[in-house]
Amino acid sequence: MTTLITGAGLIGTAYAKEAAKRGERTIFIDPYPRDDYLSMRLGDVKYELIRDDVRSLPALIHAINKHRPETLLHTAGLIGKRVADPMHTGYDLNVGGMLSVVEAVRLTGIKRLVLLSTFGVYDWRLGDHETKISETFPRGSGAAYSNSKAAQELIVEAYRIQYGFEAVILRPGNVFGMGHFWGGSGGGEKVHSLIKAGVLGTKAVIPEEQTMAFEYVYADDMGRAVDMAITKQGLPADAAYNLSWGRAITFDELVQAVRTSLPELTLEIKPGTPPISRMTALDTRRAKEELSWEPTYTLEESLAAYASEFRRFIS
Repeated sequence: MTTLITGAGLIGTAYAKEAAKRGERTIFIDPYPRDDYLSMRLGDVKYELIRDDVRSLPALIHAINKHRPETLLHTAGLIGKRVADPMHTGYDLNVGGMLSVVEAVRLTGIKRLVLLSTFGVYDWRLGDHETKISETFPRGSGAAYSNSKAAQELIVEAYRIQYGFEAVILRPGNVFGMGHFWGGSGGGEKVHSLIKAGVLGTKAVIPEEQTMAFEYVYADDMGRAVDMAITKQGLPADAAYNLSWGRAITFDELVQAVRTSLPELTLEIKPGTPPISRMTALDTRRAKEELSWEPTYTLEESLAAYASEFRRFIS
């Protein structure tokens, strides 16, 4: 099996490591890949890299015709506030890139498309709820990022229904791990700042806005989820999955978990915009039942593993 991956970032590389265990070949397409990052993340894992833009339909078709992948994993795009800075550029990449991907899938006969979406796709304006948020919860919060992901999902749904390919949508909580955060993940950068400060003995300076309660998932567990989304047979036509520990983790709990393995961590909260916490948990039962996925790391174990990876990177 071969998979074409748009975007050579944290989640794409996490999946590539899982795929390599099965002897699978992965192909990345990314206009500005960081060779040092790929080397650090993938080590001896064999992969190929195409330096081109996901918005280029000819580039996608050429890559598919050359490498003959059975699946396409779409991760390329902007995250968070970067989508609105400016919004036209953010939507050109997030929505325009999505249109190129589904057209390439349609024209080349790719069997399965896996879309990396987000728990941010839900309409969090509806407030906290007594029950957990399932995959049928309304989408689109009005924020540029949320609505761009809702648009991506709706585009995939329409193409799937019209043209008959398989599609799987993954909605993770905030994914953390060794990344370079070009896409704009404020949550990922926050966790990295805590780990980096704890390992180096410096002070982590965290914007007040990032001290919210949040849902998280570790990159290695996310890589397994993608692997299952790509390989699992018999998934329903409307396959969509929440992926996280299934609970809101407070900032204090996150810091305490970091200090389990990095007890000397010191930090400073930089005053600014007050945080907006999302206390209603994601319902992750569908991922467990249909993908056979649930996190294998505890929060403390994942942060300790992250710290170990960071130490290897700087050694």
